[in-house]
Amino acid sequence: MSNATRYTPTAIALHWLLALMILGALAVGLTMTSLPFSPTRLKLYNWHKWAGVCILLLSAARLLWRLTHRPPADAPMPAWQRRAAHAAHGALYLLFFAVPLAGWAYSSAAGFPVVLFGVLPLPDFVAPDRALAETLKGLHKWLAYGLAGVVVLHVAGALKHQFVDRDGLLLRMLPARR
Repeated sequence: MSNATRYTPTAIALHWLLALMILGALAVGLTMTSLPFSPTRLKLYNWHKWAGVCILLLSAARLLWRLTHRPPADAPMPAWQRRAAHAAHGALYLLFFAVPLAGWAYSSAAGFPVVLFGVLPLPDFVAPDRALAETLKGLHKWLAYGLAGVVVLHVAGALKHQFVDRDGLLLRMLPARR
């Protein structure tokens, strides 16, 4: 594939790093909520918060990169697929920010500050408020499920293009072979 039809190495790296971070945060989130109160559960909550902050920072870097670097032209596909792909990408970007911000706000409202890597205390978004914390907990959970759902659709679309359409679309986001 030519450079004009591929994403930049930076865009590719941000894509896959963010994908791994999101999958890891989802896995840790599902695991930690199923555990009884314990040191392990508390450790996983901290890891989950740290992952959320990293996802937020990576998302900002990815959005900034995307706004300053033109992506390759859309691959040939029916108009409805192009619209669906653009809608899914828009939802992904929205959720990249909404999920960690809702989690951070929930943590603040619950009275549990975010201390990045155990050394850098981050400001609270809101004052502690039990009722608000319960609302934000649910919001964070459902936004995360929404993100997981859009990720599944995104992966399904990429695999469809790779194995059904055989149009090479997936290769645009894979590291170049030398």
